[in-house]
Amino acid sequence: MVRDAILVAVCLGALAGAQTPDPAQQAYQALRERDYDAAILCLTDAIRAAPGRAGLRKDLAYTYLKIGQTETARDQFAEVVRLDPADLHTALEYAFLCHETGRTAEARRSFDRLRVSPDAAIRATAEQAFQNIDRPLEEGMARWSEVVAQSPGNYSARLELARQAEQRDRLGLAAENYWQSWRLRPNERSLLVDLGRVWKELGRSAEANAALLAASRSSSPRAAETARGLLPSRYPYVSEFREALAVDDGNLELRRELAYLLLEMHRPQEAEAEFKIIIRLAPGDVLSAAQLGLLLLARGDRVAAMPLFDMVLKSDDSELAERVRTALRLPADLRRRPREPAPEPGAREMGERSYRAGYLKDALKYLQSAHEADPVDFAVMLRLGQTYNLLRQDDQAIRWFSLAKKSPDPEISAEAKKAYQNLRPAFARLRTTAWLFPFFSTRWHDVFSYAQVKTEVRLGRLPFRPYVSLRFIGDTRQTTREAFPQYLSESAFILGLGVASRSWHGAMLWGEAGEAIGYLAHRSGGRMVPDYRGGLSFSRGAGRLLGAEVPGWFAETADDGVFVSRFQNDFLVTSQNRSGYTLPAIGGLRSQLFANTNITLDIKRQYWANFAEFGPGLRFRWAGLPPSLVFSVSLLRGVYTRNIDNPRRPNFFDLRAGFWYAFTH
Repeated sequence: MVRDAILVAVCLGALAGAQTPDPAQQAYQALRERDYDAAILCLTDAIRAAPGRAGLRKDLAYTYLKIGQTETARDQFAEVVRLDPADLHTALEYAFLCHETGRTAEARRSFDRLRVSPDAAIRATAEQAFQNIDRPLEEGMARWSEVVAQSPGNYSARLELARQAEQRDRLGLAAENYWQSWRLRPNERSLLVDLGRVWKELGRSAEANAALLAASRSSSPRAAETARGLLPSRYPYVSEFREALAVDDGNLELRRELAYLLLEMHRPQEAEAEFKIIIRLAPGDVLSAAQLGLLLLARGDRVAAMPLFDMVLKSDDSELAERVRTALRLPADLRRRPREPAPEPGAREMGERSYRAGYLKDALKYLQSAHEADPVDFAVMLRLGQTYNLLRQDDQAIRWFSLAKKSPDPEISAEAKKAYQNLRPAFARLRTTAWLFPFFSTRWHDVFSYAQVKTEVRLGRLPFRPYVSLRFIGDTRQTTREAFPQYLSESAFILGLGVASRSWHGAMLWGEAGEAIGYLAHRSGGRMVPDYRGGLSFSRGAGRLLGAEVPGWFAETADDGVFVSRFQNDFLVTSQNRSGYTLPAIGGLRSQLFANTNITLDIKRQYWANFAEFGPGLRFRWAGLPPSLVFSVSLLRGVYTRNIDNPRRPNFFDLRAGFWYAFTH
C-alpha cells in the first residue's frame, strides 16, 4: 500500500511539474536578473500556493524594500514574524520598519518583546530602540496631562495626550481623551476612527463598532474608508445603527441609511420617525422630504404630506421633482442619490474590472463605494450580489440580489431574480436537491447512471441538517451481473435517512442509514438490503472556472472518503482532479481543456478499488442551457495499483462521455 501511494504521488508530481513551472524558481531567476516586478508577481503566486512558507514572504518583503515600498514590506515582515516567531532578526527588522512608517505603538511593543531576547546583540539593540521611543512618550504624556488638568477644554492638549497614550499602550487613558476630543469637536469624525480602534483593542467591541459605523458613514472619504476596514464584513444590524447614532446623533448619512434599511425591512413607522428627525436637523434635505411625504401619503395623511411635496416641487432638483410627480400617480419608494460628485470617481468601473479579473475583495471595496455614491444603481447591486456569492458569503449575496430584482431594467431584474431563486433554498426551511450523472464507458461498453434526490430540513442556526434521500446507481447492460465491477453499479434504488453538516470551506460531513432495493431479479430478487454509508466530502475550484467571463487557467478537485456497508464494510477514498485552461467563449459555447488525475484507494486493499487514471478531457456547455448542465468527454489511461486477484490486465484505456445536471428547489 505504501509503495503504491508513493508511485501515485510521484506520478502526480511529474504531471504537475509538466503542467506549470514552479513560481518560486521563476521568482529567484527574476531576482538574479533584477526584474523586481516579475519577482514580486512570482513570489506572490508561490505564497498563494504555499501560504505557510515564511521564507517566501521574507524574500518578498526584501524585494519590496528594494523598490522602495516600505509599508508593504513591513506588512510582509509582520506575516513572517507571525509564521516564525523564533526568527529574531526578522522581528527586529519589522520593529524598525514599524517605527520608520509611523507605527510607533507596534514598534514599541516589538522592541519591548525583543529586550528579553536570548541573543545579546539583539537584546542590546532592542533596549536602546525601546528607550528612544518610550522616554519621549513618557515625558510628553506628563507634559500634556498637566495642560489638560489646568484646561480640560483644551482640544489640542487632549488629542496629543490621547495619541501619545495610545502609542505607549495606555489604552484606557487614550480612549478617555479621544472621547473628550470628540465631544469638543463633533464634526471631526476621524476621531471616531481613533476611538473605535482603541475601544476595539480594549475589548469593548460593541462600543468600537458603534464609533466605527458612524465614521464609516462620514463625509470624509479617508475616515470612512479606514473605518470600513476595521468593521466586520457583514452589513450592520438595525440595533448597531441605533448604537452608532447614540454616539453620533447628528450624522445625517448614518440616519438616512438606517431609515432606508427600515423601509427594506417593511418597518415604515420606524422609518418615518427617522425621516422626521432628518427633516428637523436638515430642513433643506428635499430627498428625505420627498420620502417622508410618500410615507405619510401611504398611510392616508395627505394633509401632512403635501407641504413636503410642495417643497420638493419648488426645489432646484428637477429630476427629483419629476420622480415625485410620478410617485404621486403611482406611489413607490425613492432611493437616495448623491448631491455631489462621487467620492471615488470611476469606482463602478474599477469594481467591474476587478470582478472580471478575479480580484474579488478589491471589487467588493469599489462596488460598495459605487453604491454609496449612487444607491439606485441596480447594476451595482447585482454585481455586489455576484461578488459576495463568489466569496461564499451568500447571506450577504441574497440581500443584494433581493434589492437588484426590483430594477426597472428587465435584464438586470431577470438575472437578479434567477440568482435570488438559486440562493433562496439555502435559507429555506425545506430544500430539495436533485442531480443526475449518466456516462458511457468504452471500457465496459455500457452506460452507467448515478442520481440522487434529497430533501433537507434547516433547523435554525444548527450546523447540520437532517434529510431524506433516494439514490439510484445502475447501468443499462447489467454489467454488474459479474461480481468484480460492483463499484460501478449497485443495480439498486437506495432509500435512506441521514444528516449532513453545513459546508465549511468546501468540506462536508454526512452519514445515512437506509435500505437498498435491487431491481435485478438475479441479484436481489427485489428484496430490501440494509445500507449504511457516510463520510467526508470536499470540493474546491480556483482560477477561471467554466462560468468565468474571461479565459484563463483553472484547477478543481473533488475528494470523498466514504464508508459503504454493502462493500463488506469497506472505506473508499476517491480524488478526482482537473487542471487546465478555460477557452474564450465562442458565441454561446463555453468550454475547457484539462488534464484528469483520478485516484481511488480503499482500506481493504481490493484490486478493483485501488487504481489511478490520467488523461486529457474536454468539458463544454451552451449559454441557452441550464447553468448546471455540463457535458464532458475524457480519454483516460488507467493503472491498477494492486493486482492480487485481478482477472484483468493491470492497465486499461477508457473513453468516457456523459453529462452532469443538478437543480435545487
